[in-house]
Amino acid sequence: MIKVDNLSFSFPQKELYNDISFTLEEAQHCAFIGASGNGKSTLIDILMDPERYMFEGKLEIDPDCKIGYVSQFPQLDKTKETTVFEYIGEPFIKLQNEITSICAEMETSSDIDSLLEKYQLALDALDAIGGDDFESKINKKLNLANLMKLKDLNVSDLSGGEFKLIQVMKEMLSSPDVIIMDEPDVFLDFDNLNALKNLINSHKGILLVVTHNRYLLNHCFNKIIHLENMEIQEFDGRYIEYNFSLLQTKIELQEIAVAEQEEIERYDSIIDNLRAIATHNSEASRGRALKARVRFQERLEARRIKAPFVDIKQPNISFDMDNEMEDTTVINVSNYSVAFDELLLDNVNFEIKSTDKVAIIGSNGTGKTTLLRDIFKNNHDSIEINADAKVAYLSQVQGEVLNDSNTILEEFIDAGFKTYDEVRSYISNYGFEGEIVNQKIGSLSGGEKNMLQLAKVSASKANVLLLDEPTSHLDTYAQIALEKAIENYKGAILMISHDFYSVANGMDYVLIIDDKTIRKMTMRKFRQMIYASHFDKDYLEMEQNKKLVEMKIEMALKNTDFELAKVLVEELEELIKLL
Repeated sequence: MIKVDNLSFSFPQKELYNDISFTLEEAQHCAFIGASGNGKSTLIDILMDPERYMFEGKLEIDPDCKIGYVSQFPQLDKTKETTVFEYIGEPFIKLQNEITSICAEMETSSDIDSLLEKYQLALDALDAIGGDDFESKINKKLNLANLMKLKDLNVSDLSGGEFKLIQVMKEMLSSPDVIIMDEPDVFLDFDNLNALKNLINSHKGILLVVTHNRYLLNHCFNKIIHLENMEIQEFDGRYIEYNFSLLQTKIELQEIAVAEQEEIERYDSIIDNLRAIATHNSEASRGRALKARVRFQERLEARRIKAPFVDIKQPNISFDMDNEMEDTTVINVSNYSVAFDELLLDNVNFEIKSTDKVAIIGSNGTGKTTLLRDIFKNNHDSIEINADAKVAYLSQVQGEVLNDSNTILEEFIDAGFKTYDEVRSYISNYGFEGEIVNQKIGSLSGGEKNMLQLAKVSASKANVLLLDEPTSHLDTYAQIALEKAIENYKGAILMISHDFYSVANGMDYVLIIDDKTIRKMTMRKFRQMIYASHFDKDYLEMEQNKKLVEMKIEMALKNTDFELAKVLVEELEELIKLL
């Protein structure tokens, strides 16, 4: 359907792709992954409208190929009074109305031949999108996503997550040959994320989905396209198998590197001896031998395998603080309530200790962000913040914390850094190097903006962190780096997140929003609740065993015990088959 062959493209300030090639074929559900800012969204734009871009190489799209698109930031016309059913069924309803209109015109018109031609074209168009049974098709999609309750609601009344799912359904029901989705999972609560998983897995056509969500990656795709450092790697198989393949390659490369280093050191010794001899003996043959040895060493160095997809540099996220607090309460919420058009939260009571790491869990639109924002502003009668607490805030509305008209350098000068050199040195840990530091923040990707927010939070040296969806838009390397930073942090964290892995790997307990109030839940119960709802019975135990084996492999590689690593890889492969 789509073939990209040796495509290269660059902006004036940045080269994005260098001779990349990949294909999209029948029955492929393809995850499009890679670090933030590497050009995934731009490549999608090129696929959607190639005439807008001056690129080198070939882009072949079947002339009959119809491409559907789900935007990263869907826009809804709030002024239009449209029900969910009418919104999803718009293409069907439009064609049905057209057919009805043609039939009515036939009753009075003498130009029957022209109307019959129009009538047949409309019927063909309706047939192409399966229009004979469109109401049943919509109901099936709504049931699959457990959203039948929304059918008669106005679209303007939906949460952002619900509207994203409705948009996905609408594109799927219009029956394109290929659907491209740009981060459709962002900000979805776990129920809606599971609904998205069901929609993806039930779809019969070709999908290309930009996502960093580890839940979707592990459960939805049969092909991986990985974009990194201007290069593309294709992998036919699941994401879990792709990671396993990377691990195998990593072991092979490390084993080769150790062997080559030993060889290089041996030749270094020979060259040193030849040089020592050459200083006392100027025979031409001695000089030629030395040059030959040096050339051989150079070839060994050049032969080192470079694997940009095996060891990708993680950002160095670190949360430090100026003053560590003793074991005391830093946030106290007592009888908190909030309402907009209707009551969202009522009689909310909890406290956060100085070393607690806590996640707030709840469905989209239940008041989580409002609560976190009220804690940060600290102007609510029901909220008390310890006088010694220094609070930093990461917002899911990135414009609350970042000024889009600033360059990256200007943003951190405004945050208190003294010189541009100081800013450059600091933000290089977060992956911002070279000319990008002079770019306007408004031109950055969502993932890059969230990394800047994390950099500002870290620079604040706060002892209480309020994080609202910190993993949204972040690539998987940054998500793992964030989890490590959370694990090592000595202060208090209150985090809103729908990312199961970040919550399960980093939090002490969760606060669950239930029936407009909040109750405390242990991590053990939370894991059991999630796994009972969304995974097979033994999945949790198998995944824990997998992580244990991966840790053993990591230790074996540190000790350069490659034989043990290979034995463990076989054990890991058997576990992956079960997962």
